[in-house]
Amino acid sequence: MSSTLNENQLKLILQGISIPPQPQIMVDLHMEQAMPDPDMERISEIISQDVSLSAAVLKLVNSASFNLAKKIASIQQAVMLLGPTSVTNIVNGLAVKSELSDDAIKSLHSFWDTASEVAVICSSLANQLNFKYQDECYALGLFHNAGIPLMLKRFDGYKDVLKQGYQDPEFNLTDVENQAFKTNHSVVGYYLAKSWGLPKSCCAVIAKHHRVDYLFHHRVPGDSINLTFASILKMAEHIASTYRHIGGASEDYEWQKIGHYVLDHLELSEYDFEGIIEVCHEQGIGTI
Repeated sequence: MSSTLNENQLKLILQGISIPPQPQIMVDLHMEQAMPDPDMERISEIISQDVSLSAAVLKLVNSASFNLAKKIASIQQAVMLLGPTSVTNIVNGLAVKSELSDDAIKSLHSFWDTASEVAVICSSLANQLNFKYQDECYALGLFHNAGIPLMLKRFDGYKDVLKQGYQDPEFNLTDVENQAFKTNHSVVGYYLAKSWGLPKSCCAVIAKHHRVDYLFHHRVPGDSINLTFASILKMAEHIASTYRHIGGASEDYEWQKIGHYVLDHLELSEYDFEGIIEVCHEQGIGTI
């Protein structure tokens, strides 16, 4: 982990900060839970749209108390294992914990919308590319930028620095964040993902998801799966126009910088990629 802060210092930054759940998501969940016979599939579908709630159920089901042989990345599987009582307790706990102002809620709309969109696109790409880790890809897409709202709440002026990084044609977002705050949303997101019990591949990619060129230049034997995760994430971000929604940029400078690594790794031509994008659009995703 390349960072100017060690893990203990990161914990101090994260102390007392949580990602607030999306208000409408909480309403939908409470309505479903109030039904005489709550639909657990519907509940898992609602939870999977929200970063905070998804993180909470994954963290609990992957905790030592469940003692699972293998970490779970599927929200639906986690909800089924937890059962309605535990899920209700998680939702109610987060509802009490989250008391945001209207301005704070508004400032996070882009984060919520983009995280959900990227997650769905990642899942679609995994399916189109016959990559068997579809649940993990969804989790990676949902959580890859989880450090952003924490940085927004922790540091004044973070939003301007984020836009500065995205709008620079050289695209060195991580360096820009490190210079301003001595940390960045990727490394903060890594520690969050690690604490939530996400699979190691997801955590590793989140830590370097704005240094994909580094991952390709320093590849190690047996690392092909991690590079595929990273490639799918970068394709999904490009298709979802993350650069525009979060960074306010007119062009995807990051994709221009690393896109060829991604396509080469996946053995795709530009024409192939256009076809993949078209399939996503036909599925109604990548159009926000």
